[in-house]
Amino acid sequence: MTAPNDMNALAELVQSGDRRGLAQAITVIESTREAHRLQADALLRLLLPHSGKSLRIGISGVPGVGKSTFVEVFGLHIVEQGRRVAVLAVDPSSKISGGSILGDKTRMEALGKHPSAFIRPSPAGGTLGGVARRTREAMIVCEAAGYDVVIVETVGVGQSETAVKDLTDLFLLLLLPGGGDELQGMKKGIVELADIILVNKSDGDMEAAARHAASDYSNALHFLRPASPNWTVPVGTCSALTGAGVAEAWDTVLKYQAAMMDGDVLGRRRSDQARNWLWSEVGDALMIALKSHKDIRDISRKLEDDVARGDITPSMAAQRMLRMFMERSITS
Repeated sequence: MTAPNDMNALAELVQSGDRRGLAQAITVIESTREAHRLQADALLRLLLPHSGKSLRIGISGVPGVGKSTFVEVFGLHIVEQGRRVAVLAVDPSSKISGGSILGDKTRMEALGKHPSAFIRPSPAGGTLGGVARRTREAMIVCEAAGYDVVIVETVGVGQSETAVKDLTDLFLLLLLPGGGDELQGMKKGIVELADIILVNKSDGDMEAAARHAASDYSNALHFLRPASPNWTVPVGTCSALTGAGVAEAWDTVLKYQAAMMDGDVLGRRRSDQARNWLWSEVGDALMIALKSHKDIRDISRKLEDDVARGDITPSMAAQRMLRMFMERSITS
């Protein structure tokens, strides 16, 4: 294994397709230690020119819809087509320990053993939408390692899950065959962001219900404005258990990719994502700087108490904190 501070050697390992090197690179990127952040930046500078050539797919859905089972069957089908697949599986994080709740759970075992696949579970770390903060950078590393399909499997926690849309080319939403009841309770926002919708668990006694649900969802989508004139969101059925509909789902993905390449819609989408990523990083860096500043730490406790008592509003307290931070930064 390469020394942790030798980023040139690590970059070479990644580009050679070495799985251990790839795993080590992502570990450096996910680290919260300041020294590792500098190493991660150096590594990303080396790998960035070799990234950007994959198809990035986000897969989300309500808990219990069978995301991991679907991702495994879907991934196995993709590698059978001669592709290389990387899966970044974002696990829920414990608010008590900060660790990944499902990190010790064996998932996607068959796909994980395939020589053309790489699976990396990562704790969400409290990031909005269940997407790990460094998932974007992990995608860059996987692309530099030669994986031409990168799948982000997200936690599935509801409307905040839409963060996945901001870092992938295609957002595939899995739904249960719940029919009308689920349609009524479904969050409109997350459905509006979907590029492909699949009703999973279409097998056995649930097959008819899944077809009925797919028809309901398809009819409901007619009332929503398409996100792109190049694409009308299709609704299909599948069974991760039997594999039915999985090949058709991949064909639909390829049709979507071709449609979005027309007029460089996909390129513009990635450019917009990069701009959003920039401001997301600015916000994260500012928050870290605020929390680590001694004067801000001292006043923040009092401001928190003032807000809790209702003496001032949170926005007033935030403005006071930011003014102090800027004044101290200018004079230091």
